[in-house]
Amino acid sequence: MRGRRAGRPRADRHAVLPWLVRGLIAVAVVAAYFLLPLDQLGPQRPVLSWVLFAALLTGVAVLLLRQIRHVLLDRPDSRPGVVISLLIVLSVHVFAATYYALAKQPGEFSGLRTRVDALYFTVVTLATVGYGDITPRGQAARIVAVLQITYSFVFLTAAATALTTRMRDMVVRGTDRGRSR
Repeated sequence: MRGRRAGRPRADRHAVLPWLVRGLIAVAVVAAYFLLPLDQLGPQRPVLSWVLFAALLTGVAVLLLRQIRHVLLDRPDSRPGVVISLLIVLSVHVFAATYYALAKQPGEFSGLRTRVDALYFTVVTLATVGYGDITPRGQAARIVAVLQITYSFVFLTAAATALTTRMRDMVVRGTDRGRSR
């Protein structure tokens, strides 16, 4: 049989393409984080920095809520797993860029000097590990850390819960279909 291997259906090009596009978007987010001139933010342009931070976080939150709504309404045409994953990647990089910009201001952070440090601190904070090698010292850095913890608790937890609900429903439907045959 042409196009089939060991009873498995041939991968549909239309099913693979959205995953490929979203993978490229994730790579673009990471590349942008490392390539954008973040040194121009922070103490040089504090108002722009805070406005960008607020706008990006608000945008990601709205998009996350939209995906959660799609799951709750059980919209079969949506792909929340991929979109939510991308939005989580984006939110991590928004916080990392903010920490990096804040670290340019003396006294805000101890131990945070590079973009990798900022990304590491963001992931460690997201995971609630807190090794203590990088610490927010200034009030602005501490406020952003509290915002990240709250943001993660509210939006990312809701998104993860929606995804697990969607996955569980898909497994149950698949099991029910298998029994009815």
